[in-house]
Amino acid sequence: MSMRRESGKLTVGDLASRMSRLKVVGENLSEQERADFIADLYPTLNDEVDFEFFLKVYLKLHAHASARTGSPAKNSLAFLKTATTTLLHTISESEKASYVAHINNYLAQDGFLNKYLPIDPSSNDLFEIVKDGVLLCKLINVAVPGTIDERAINTKRVLNPWERNENHTLCLNSAKAIGCTVVNIGTQDFIEGRRHLVLGLISQIIKIQLLADLNLKKTPQLVELVDDSKDVEELMSLPPEKILLRWMNFQLKKSPYKKTVTNFSTDVKDAEAYAHLLNVLAPEHSNPSTLAVKVPLQRAKLVLEHADRMGCKSYLTAKDIVDGSPNLNLAFVAHIFQHRNGLSTQTKQISFLESLPDDAQVSREERVFRFWINSLGNSTYIDNVFEDLRNGWILLETLDKVSPGIVNWKVANKPPIKLPFKKVENCNQVIKIGKQLKFSLVNIAGNDIVQGNKKLILAYLWQLMRFNILQLLKNLRFHSHGKEITDVDILRWANTKVSNSGSQSRMDSFKDKSLSDGIFFLELLSAVQPRSANWSLVTKGITEEEKKMNATYIISIARKLGCSIFLLPEDITEVNQKMILTLTASIMYWFLKQPVEEKPSATSDSENGSQLETISNSTIDDSTSESSLE
Repeated sequence: MSMRRESGKLTVGDLASRMSRLKVVGENLSEQERADFIADLYPTLNDEVDFEFFLKVYLKLHAHASARTGSPAKNSLAFLKTATTTLLHTISESEKASYVAHINNYLAQDGFLNKYLPIDPSSNDLFEIVKDGVLLCKLINVAVPGTIDERAINTKRVLNPWERNENHTLCLNSAKAIGCTVVNIGTQDFIEGRRHLVLGLISQIIKIQLLADLNLKKTPQLVELVDDSKDVEELMSLPPEKILLRWMNFQLKKSPYKKTVTNFSTDVKDAEAYAHLLNVLAPEHSNPSTLAVKVPLQRAKLVLEHADRMGCKSYLTAKDIVDGSPNLNLAFVAHIFQHRNGLSTQTKQISFLESLPDDAQVSREERVFRFWINSLGNSTYIDNVFEDLRNGWILLETLDKVSPGIVNWKVANKPPIKLPFKKVENCNQVIKIGKQLKFSLVNIAGNDIVQGNKKLILAYLWQLMRFNILQLLKNLRFHSHGKEITDVDILRWANTKVSNSGSQSRMDSFKDKSLSDGIFFLELLSAVQPRSANWSLVTKGITEEEKKMNATYIISIARKLGCSIFLLPEDITEVNQKMILTLTASIMYWFLKQPVEEKPSATSDSENGSQLETISNSTIDDSTSESSLE
């Protein structure tokens, strides 16, 4: 990289000044603004930067600068696509080897993949195997079991291009639905085997798997890390990486190690923290030589031997530790936590959890809105909508994605925001725009968002998500035609499609309890794409188990078609009115954006009613809304 110092190193702290000559980023942000933005995202300024990291920071700054000027970041996708062709030689061979070892371990027993496994980590076989989409779909199910109904995966020995594309589409939409960021990844990237993007997605999927237990629901013993119920609520709002760091420091306090670990890179590269951590967790396997040796590489080797003796399988090398590879070191610590977390099972503080409200519905809705917002490609990834939206900035970015140009960036306050009234100013603009978009916001003020009022934040986000869906549908037709799309239009369209396919099924509303068996949606999906559902796999939907099987199948085949949806099977079986609307609208959006001659429908468009005929026969013009797809 031409930006490197004379010493050959480029650090996070160097980026603000070195990016001054870059278009958009250099022209629209001062060096101080760039420095503040980078420091807020990456506080460890001494970390060394590779090209992959530089690219990530550039794209975030590009989006931030574009948002400030009120113009969408049109060229960031093109930049990434162009740049990735030069990344063929910049992927981390260590990370590739680690991910291959992980795949070989967790998918070894898979009936379909066993003919390809184990993959040779020194080869590029991984990038060939992912081209049919099956491995990535299976890996997603390892990370979050049950995400993809495997009945929906095309697993013939030889897949045609259409079937491979379906698998890739299912993979990408499912990856979004578990929290992966896939804004700059398309099905073509898998077909072409773009190694940087493939590894980037695999890295995210594995990270989600390894951090899955780092929450109080899965590991209530984590409450031992805090002192009272107020701290418990704070712990619940932390991203899993932060909880992992807090756990590591909690255990290190039991050792002679006096430093605080703040990252999985520079703070652990001498392997001292690891040596003390493993001595605390598994003293019976300790080796006195580990702390006695002076050479970090040698100490790192002894640390890995200690981990191996305690049965903790690691996928990194001693060199990865001393090189400070953040992804691999995080994975190593997560493996240690999964294998032996050293927390008490009898901790008295668990009583705190019983006093906290456990609203499953709130939790599910928060998850849907969080993954939806993250799918839009905002400048910052959010881990908790009740905490991460409180300064108003991400909400403003989301509004700008949904309705480009609606935000007045000149009066917006960008993070980091120290003064509370600056946060209120942002949130007041959020409320003002919501009223402009005709949201129902009676007795809601900007300060309610700043205070993290869960009920009001969820109410706002639902209206924003619904507005986005209706805008997507509206943008599929000539803007001079007809009226706005309404919930009633979506309901009528779905019933008309199912009726015209020859079925007697119908839904009276989006809260029609008869929808719980899933049959209506399977018939709707078959109506818009006759080959989408294999009816020999569909249950009668009588028992709760049968209903859940149908619901899981519905979600997977909708994603396989191209619907970007974030609901859970329970949202169908329990007939969650909001999520049923999003599902129906997403299927409608997918169908109506197909070119007329390609629409897989047994009925003519004239049979769909005059209003829908206008939509489906119009020229498709959804370029303005592609960035906020579904």
